This record gives sequence, C-alpha cells and structure tokens, in this order.
Amino acid sequence: MKTITLGTTGITTPQNAFGALPVQRVNMETAVEILHRAYDGGMTFFDTARAYSDSEEKMGEAFGKGSKWAESHNREEIFIATKSAAETPEKLKADLETSLRNLKTDYIDIYQLHCVKQCYKPGDGTGLYEVLQEAKAQGKIRHIGITAHKIGIAEEIAESGLYETLQFPFSYLATDRDIALVEKCRQNNVGFIAMKGLSGGLLTNAKACMAFMLQYDVLPIWGIQRMSELEQWLDFFREEPELTPELDALIKKDRDELLGEFCRGCGYCSPCTVGITINQCARMSQMIRRAPSEAWLTPHWQEEMMKVEKCVDCGACLKRCPYELNIPTLLRKNLVDYKEILAGKKI
Repeated sequence: MKTITLGTTGITTPQNAFGALPVQRVNMETAVEILHRAYDGGMTFFDTARAYSDSEEKMGEAFGKGSKWAESHNREEIFIATKSAAETPEKLKADLETSLRNLKTDYIDIYQLHCVKQCYKPGDGTGLYEVLQEAKAQGKIRHIGITAHKIGIAEEIAESGLYETLQFPFSYLATDRDIALVEKCRQNNVGFIAMKGLSGGLLTNAKACMAFMLQYDVLPIWGIQRMSELEQWLDFFREEPELTPELDALIKKDRDELLGEFCRGCGYCSPCTVGITINQCARMSQMIRRAPSEAWLTPHWQEEMMKVEKCVDCGACLKRCPYELNIPTLLRKNLVDYKEILAGKKI
C-alpha cells in the first residue's frame, strides 16, 4: 500500500485510513475489536469528532493510556485526528479538553475545526484560530486542520496558508472543481483528507473507490462499523487495486447516473420541523435502486416517506445543508418515485 505525507505535518501514513464516525453505532467491545484489527491490518490514521457521540471514547478504550494496546505499543505508532464544531473560544477549549480526556491521550495529532461556515483566521473576531495556536504552543495538538463541505470555503482555506490539513468530500463522483481543489492543496502543501469516499453509501464497489483515490494525493478515511467492511479495505494492503477498463467503465456509468445534486446522507440538515427523516428520504430513489432490498418498502419506510407530504417549506434544512441542496425539491421527487415503485412493487 502506498504511503502519503499530509502536507507540512510530516505525518506519513498508508493511503488507506479509518473513519470512526460509524463505530458510534456499535457497542464498546465490538468497536475496540474493529479498531485493533484496523491497526493490525496496516491502518495507522484514525479520524473521529466530538460530534460522533461516543466514538472518541471508543478510540480511547482501544488505543489510549491504560488500554491493552498501549501496554505493548507506543502512542507515536498511530495518528489521531478529531474535530470540534465549536463557534466560541470557550466552547472550543472545552471540547479540546473533553477530546483529550475521551481519547486518553496527552496530545492530538490533528485538531480540526468541524464543518466550518467560513475560513477562520487570526484577528477575525471569533478568537477560534487563536485558541488553536495556543493549544499547539502548549503541545495539546500537533497540527491545525479544518473540515469543510462548501467548495468556495474549501478553496479559500487551501490558499490561506493557515491550515495544515483540509478535510473535504471526495469520491469518484468528484467534479472538475473538486479535483482542482486537490491540486490546489498539493501546490500549497496542504494535506487533503478525503471524506465521503463512498458518497454516503451510494457507491458500493470498494475496488473502484480505492483505485480512484490512489490516483490522487489524498488520504481517504473509510467509515467503518462492521468487521466485514473493514476486511475489504485491509485487503488492499495485500494487493492495491488497479483502475482496470472494467472499473473505469463502472465509474463512468455511476457518474452518468449520479453526478449532480444528490444527498450524501450526512444528516446535518436535521432535525426537520415536521419530523421527516431527511437524510434517507432525500436519497431514497438512489438507495432503493443501488442497494435493492424489500426493507425499503416496509410499513416503517412507507410511513417515513409519506411524511414528505407534510413539508411546509420552512427552510430550516436549506440553511443547514452543507452542500446547499434544494432539499424540499429532492424530497418531493423521491416521494413521487417511491409511490411509483410501491405501485409496481418493483425495485
């Protein structure tokens, strides 16, 4: 497996990393088992966040001080990145202390501002960047990173000279502008951490996803919650996938079908004022065809989809969506399609 160095951080790690958002959905024992297997299989970079409920605690249990792993391993053998969505200096400082405590570590390799609305800078009046500088000077964090979903903000970050890493959605559904962002980061020596490599579950061929990533100077973090999922990615340590004509054809087919406005299922739009499960209902048409299952047609999901009719166009989801999607329109299109599928009982 190729290695990648993240910009000016000096962090060099296999180009195949662990995204720990999904381990919040499994119990502690399972999460620790998966995290240990990821390390044993070759992964050394692990990404989490304060927003991922108990994900940090599970990573702390797996790798932190007092853990079984720590008895025979050195903390320097792994790289831990976490994030805070704090919007005030006080909250950012509190989040950092909580993360250090949860992760059972003295330092965090990359501390990232999470899903930002702007490129935070020294002297901008928020005080956030100054907190990061202070924490780095104190040795609590080693590198300053940031995550964004809006391309314009990401481009400004890449050119700012302020951040050592940028985390941004990147998959083989990337636009030309997304790919140009990767190059901009390379030119400015900013490490690019690629999230949403499966586009929220819409992409299902691991080989195609990995082969695409290996063409670029990016570090993909794969969201993993099952051992079977993990083993797919660990297989690539034994044999890197090549972008064969067959995989290239699959990628082109998916791009033809999916490129454009689609919901990645991140859930940042929630909660809905009338109780719609937006992050599933807004992409039901794609999910029901790409992962065919009668489970999408159960009474539960029929009831959830019919809630779309209650949409009052309040605009709350529009303000929250990091991809600036027209969510009410997507919801209604998906509902029309869903009713047609139900009528024909075909997937």
